[in-house]
Amino acid sequence: MTTATDPQALPAQRITGKARLAGVLGWPVGHSRSPLLHNYWLRRYGVDGAYVPLPVHPEGFEAAVRGLQAAGFRGANVTIPHKEAAFRLADVLDDSARATGSVNTLVFQDDGTIRGLSTDGDGFVASLRAAGVELPDASGAPDTQRVLLLGAGGAARSVAVSLAAAGMQVCITNRTRARADELAASLPGASVCPWDEWEATLGDYAVLVNTTSLGMEGGPEPGFCPVLDQASAKLVVADIVYVPQVTPLLAEAQRRGLRTVGGLGMLLHQARFGFHAWFGVEPQVDAQTEAYVLAGFSG
Repeated sequence: MTTATDPQALPAQRITGKARLAGVLGWPVGHSRSPLLHNYWLRRYGVDGAYVPLPVHPEGFEAAVRGLQAAGFRGANVTIPHKEAAFRLADVLDDSARATGSVNTLVFQDDGTIRGLSTDGDGFVASLRAAGVELPDASGAPDTQRVLLLGAGGAARSVAVSLAAAGMQVCITNRTRARADELAASLPGASVCPWDEWEATLGDYAVLVNTTSLGMEGGPEPGFCPVLDQASAKLVVADIVYVPQVTPLLAEAQRRGLRTVGGLGMLLHQARFGFHAWFGVEPQVDAQTEAYVLAGFSG
């Protein structure tokens, strides 16, 4: 018997001489779950196309992008360490890319130009909404306006920009204070909380977001688990880490009965924008998609 998570339950992948092609550029790129997700969607929606991993050394990034464009690819995702290089290479940038100074999605347009998008932040906001978290521009509720971000790197910048655009009041905390100050200065109305004080201020926030690699399997501090004693009972705790699915931070929040949002939703929702641009289909992020990708993690 086949199930929604069984590859045999999906149609055979169509790849003809007219196939639409895309991929993910990174160095290394073997860790990326993007090929698993995009090829699932291609099979699910019967699209004539393929999505492939593309390991490219930083020195060869521009040549690789130009070569893919010349070969008829529709575009590509971009992961570490190429996001800033992709920003410099793009001819046209969306608002999020300009605000973050990085690009994670390239679209090769019919007129020969390259469009650059930054979809991580919008994907994160979409994952919050999909989890039922009300944001100010949707509800106007005053207790959903303040958010505390852990971290001040590229992911934090993308998430902060999109949360600010959604009407949230953003506060940033980071172990290196100068980086938090720099990010806050680029966002109207943003503030900074010292790293050694943020746990004591949790009662001031409606949402807590970990945008660092702390708590990630194989990361610098896989056991990272802050003290949440001062959290409001209404606090939503989110983590962009998705390996493991339940980080120590999320486990502690769940133990306290707090609402949590894991990182898988951001991974899935940020991918929708590129898939639609390359393959012409608006994919669904639903229980079937989540189950298939999770099965692939352990497969």
